[in-house]
Parts: sequence; structure tokens; C-alpha cells
Amino acid sequence: MFHQVSRIKRLWRKYHRWLAIAFALPLLLTIVTGIAFPIAKALHQRQLARFLVHLHTLETFGLDGVFPIITGVGLLGLLVTGLSMTSLFRRAFTQCVRSGTMGSERH
Repeated sequence: MFHQVSRIKRLWRKYHRWLAIAFALPLLLTIVTGIAFPIAKALHQRQLARFLVHLHTLETFGLDGVFPIITGVGLLGLLVTGLSMTSLFRRAFTQCVRSGTMGSERH
């Protein structure tokens, strides 16, 4: 049973690592432009602020309808895989594995 838990943890780490690599650049772009926009706006740099908004949503490349969904799914995936690797849910998960109720309904 311990081997099964260890294998599942390795699988979550593998998915988390893959997601982190795949979404690093889109999330970095979102973070940098999201931080730079209010600064440009406060400095009354309207053209720069407008450009940053277009870059933030990737409207510049015509991806403004898809990019927020992609980054949202990426963040959600990183959140789920990251939380699964913490010890927050370890007790409940370990009890399910030990009792053999993993994957079956409890009555």
C-alpha cells in the first residue's frame, strides 16, 4: 500500500513539473504585464499602458479570447497538483488506501 501511495505522489510530481514547464512563459507574461500596467498608468504613460493591456491578454496576436482560458486552466492544474503533493490531504488519502475504499463508494 505504501508503494502505491509513493507511486501516486511521483505521478502528481511528474504532472506538476510538466505543467510548470508548459505554463511558465504564459504566466510570467501575465504577471509582468499585470504588474507593469498600473505603474505605466500611474506615470501617465497611456500608450505603454494600452500596449501592456493588449500584451497581457495577447490581443496583439489575436488570442484575447483563448489566452485567459489557457492561463486559468494552467493555474488550476498547478493548484490541484501542488495541493495534492502537500500533506494537507495525506491523512484522509492514507486512510482510504489502508481501508481499501479508494475508488469505491462509502455507504
